[in-house]
Amino acid sequence: MQKKIKPIPLTEFKVRYNLLQAPHESNPDIKDTLRQAAVLIALIQEEGELHVLLTRRPTHLKSHPGQISFPGGKVERGDASLIETALREAAEEIALYPSNVEVIGQYPAMKTFTGFEITPVIGLVKQAFTPKLAPGEVDELFTVPLSYLLQTENRQKQTYQRNGIHHPVYFIRYREHLIWGATAAMINKLCQHLIL
Repeated sequence: MQKKIKPIPLTEFKVRYNLLQAPHESNPDIKDTLRQAAVLIALIQEEGELHVLLTRRPTHLKSHPGQISFPGGKVERGDASLIETALREAAEEIALYPSNVEVIGQYPAMKTFTGFEITPVIGLVKQAFTPKLAPGEVDELFTVPLSYLLQTENRQKQTYQRNGIHHPVYFIRYREHLIWGATAAMINKLCQHLIL
C-alpha cells in the first residue's frame, strides 16, 4: 500500500515547480503538418488545497466529443504567444480572465494523432471566480485535487500500437469522469515533475 501524499501548499508548489526539471517523454513520430494549440493547466486553491481545473466537452462536437480537457484551443492570428492563446481560450471558454492567472511556466509541445501540437501552459488562479461556460464549447467545469492526481495508483498507463510503433496512453478515473489521452498525459507530466 502506497503512502498517501499530503496536499502541496501553494508556496511549496511554486518552489517544486521552479526547482525541478520537467521529465521528458518522447512524442509520437508524426510527419504531418500539425496545427498549433495551447491549453491552460490552471490550479486553484479550494479549502487550502490546490485543485486542477478541467472541462468536459459537449457530445455533439466533431472533435473530441464528450472528452475531458483543459481550457484551450488553436492559435489564432492575433495571438502574440502560446501563453496568450491559452489565456484567451480560458477567458472565452470559462470566463477565467488573464488578469486572474499567474503564469508560472509551460511544457514542451505535445504532438497528437488528431493533428495538433499542444503546448501546456501552467497557471495559478489568483482569486476565486464565477465560471461562465461557453455554450457549445464546454458542458461542465470541475476540479480534481492535486493530491489525488499525485497518487501514482490514480494515473494508469497502457501501451498501444499504431503503425508498428508502441505509444503510451494515460488514463485517470475521478468520480464519474474518465480523463485520458493528451489531457491525462499532461497531468502525468505535471505530477512527475512535482514528485521528482
